[in-house]
Amino acid sequence: MSKSLTQLQDFRTLVTSDTPMFDTRAPIEFTQGAFPHTQNLPLMSDKERELVGTCYKNKGQDKAILLGHELVQGEAKQARLDIWLEFIKKHPDGALYCFRGGMRSQITQQWIFEATGIDYPRLKGGYKALRRYLIDETDRIMANTTAVVIGGQTGCGKTLLLDQIHQQIDLEGLANHRGSAFGNTTTPQPTQISFENELAIELIKKQDYSHLIFEDEGANVGTVHIPDCVKNKTSQADLILLEATTQERVQVSMDAYVIHMHDNFIAQDVDQGFDNFANYWLRSLEKIQKRLGLERYKAMKLQVQLALNNYQSTNNFDGFLPIVESLLVDYYDPMYNYQIQKKLDRVIFKGNSQEVLDYIHSLSIS
Repeated sequence: MSKSLTQLQDFRTLVTSDTPMFDTRAPIEFTQGAFPHTQNLPLMSDKERELVGTCYKNKGQDKAILLGHELVQGEAKQARLDIWLEFIKKHPDGALYCFRGGMRSQITQQWIFEATGIDYPRLKGGYKALRRYLIDETDRIMANTTAVVIGGQTGCGKTLLLDQIHQQIDLEGLANHRGSAFGNTTTPQPTQISFENELAIELIKKQDYSHLIFEDEGANVGTVHIPDCVKNKTSQADLILLEATTQERVQVSMDAYVIHMHDNFIAQDVDQGFDNFANYWLRSLEKIQKRLGLERYKAMKLQVQLALNNYQSTNNFDGFLPIVESLLVDYYDPMYNYQIQKKLDRVIFKGNSQEVLDYIHSLSIS
């Protein structure tokens, strides 16, 4: 490299300011885990990376570098450079990185400088260093914060309540899952690594609060696992129980799992949206077949199919009302009642949404 170009290592400022970054790793690396506010603009394709890696193992670094330059030259090089420069034009205050802050990001940074004179910064230590920083910060912040957990029966509106509290950590939002058999959304969950990265950044942004508010969760939210330091802290934290009537819970659940889910599926795919919504309900019900028992499962499946048919005929979701109420009262409540008995010694307050908000304000943690 002919010039020493800028490296960034103030990772806290980087993540708290949502600095846009582009990731020069190959697509296969990016899909395994990435940071928010990043785009994958690779120096090499997956195949090119594989060829260079094989060359490195068999013939050493110098030969691997030569092969890399042979693979990415001429029109291929210019096409990638054009994409990088378009990113830089949109995000002049951004940064770039590769896995370790080594050859790939250095080459990318140098090519950009040679073409434009722009010293576009790269992360010192690359993805690996920032990932290590986020893991360490998660451990440190959770060790030093006071966690408060919001619990309550399914459908009581915990997520709606948390949305009104600034210093909350929305684990379900970060996991893109509502934490139950019906918790899938219309878009995929993040990878475990991406979930941990986003969680760490949320903790860093809110670490100056004396208390952080979490929803009561199990060890997993859908397919992602809550880091042990978070789970250990929240499993021992003071617990506030949000209370709501059955009618209120039915309405909250209808909005979340029927009306909004239907609308989201339609927005995603007008032609197949309703079929996807129907499949979501039938697959979610199938997940709890064993707990429901065969006869109850068959009866409820028939109810769901009738409710779906009724909507197609009348454009009305009322057929789901008895289904949702039965799931809440007969399926989820017994599980909740069993679990909450183990946590009663941690309960510091119970109340409806406004009472809980007032109580949190009284603790000066909102």
